[in-house]
Amino acid sequence: MANASLVTVGKPKTGGSVFRAPLGTTVPTNATEQLNVAFKDLGYISEDGLRNANTRTSENIRDWGGNIVATPQTEKDDTWTLTFIETKNTEVLKAVYGDTNVTGTLETGIKVKANAKELEAACWVFDMVTTDGDFKRIVIPNGKVSELGEITYASAEAVGFETTITCFPDSTDADESTHFEYVQKPSK
Repeated sequence: MANASLVTVGKPKTGGSVFRAPLGTTVPTNATEQLNVAFKDLGYISEDGLRNANTRTSENIRDWGGNIVATPQTEKDDTWTLTFIETKNTEVLKAVYGDTNVTGTLETGIKVKANAKELEAACWVFDMVTTDGDFKRIVIPNGKVSELGEITYASAEAVGFETTITCFPDSTDADESTHFEYVQKPSK
């Protein structure tokens, strides 16, 4: 039977919702566990929120008569897209340009180098609150920024870094999962 109370929306968790840590950092295994101190808060993201493309591609195998007799999976991609709007946040700049390509602080002056260096993989956590105050956490143990959209500088809109994160299989998980999702009611 349908249950309207299970329909939900996701809003950012107050106090931080997008976090990044070096690859290999211990990641949380539920929706409420305290994050490892290595995770850095990446601040506000745009009103578009998070978008997940968790796609599978298959190829039909046909018999001599043209009937489909098998459909083996040929690809499985898992990407997340979001737009960072705290574009003066050094942790955001490191996430999109690379840790070694960003130096300084806003007070002393930030220097960003845009180059062809391969970006580092990292651990990512997205925290949100769903309908009725339930917590939802998405954990990517191994993900890398694989695409950066066009950056617009205009007087009537926030500068943003539209960023795509590609997820890789978690080597510590027997199923080689690319991300984990946890949902939990808050404790009373």
